Amino acid sequence: MKQILYIVLLCSILFLTGCSSYNQVLKSDDYGAKFDLANELYDGGDEERSIGLYEQVYQRMPKSAEGEVSYFRIGKAYYVSGDVYMAGYYLNVFATRFADSPKAEEALFLSAMCAVSESPQPSLDQEATEIAISDLQQFIDRFPNSILLDSSNHMIDRLRFKLENKDYNGVKLYNRTENYRAAVSASITFMKTFPMSQFNEEVSYILVENSYYLAKNSVRSKKLERMDNTIERYRIFAIEFPDSKYLKIASKYLDLIGGEKKIFVEASK
Repeated sequence: MKQILYIVLLCSILFLTGCSSYNQVLKSDDYGAKFDLANELYDGGDEERSIGLYEQVYQRMPKSAEGEVSYFRIGKAYYVSGDVYMAGYYLNVFATRFADSPKAEEALFLSAMCAVSESPQPSLDQEATEIAISDLQQFIDRFPNSILLDSSNHMIDRLRFKLENKDYNGVKLYNRTENYRAAVSASITFMKTFPMSQFNEEVSYILVENSYYLAKNSVRSKKLERMDNTIERYRIFAIEFPDSKYLKIASKYLDLIGGEKKIFVEASK
């Protein structure tokens, strides 16, 4: 028991001594000592405590080699500690402020990773996802020969699929709630935005279905145009997806709109 107490006491003394030494350097005017201690802490895995020292070194010598190292390590320390907001800021600024630095590539990539980590699940607002894609694209454009290029492109694909999935679910929601106008608009936008999407067969069918109901419920002045739109959208659907499981039911909408158009045109004479 005495031995345990002795060890605890010794650790406490060492800790307090270390804190005292740290505070002395932090408050001193010896920036060489600040930089050396910051490096010692950073390399020893105590990145968070190194930040305050590095900040002072950078503020004192912003254009020096020590200032460059300090600014990069501030961002990296925040990154390691999980503060992606501060890390993203410092690392992105570093890549601009020290554009010729050997660390600029790593800084810009890690900054993009901070943005990626902020991307939410598909059901939520995806502004952060769009920012992450933009940041990754910025990295690719600036460092096209980076060994991280494939990883960056892969992450962009995953993020874009998240956007695609959100918009696809939006189309289905409008369809499910019988919001015909919104379903038509969202379907058209979806297929323009994601021309190679695996969901385009279903979305194209949803467009035909909702085009029919939109035309059917339209005011007289817009009815004929929307009927023609329905017929044209069915034809495009049938050409692009000739083996679709939705083709049979889609053809029923074609028959219905064809009959309703004939009645409408005759009544208009």
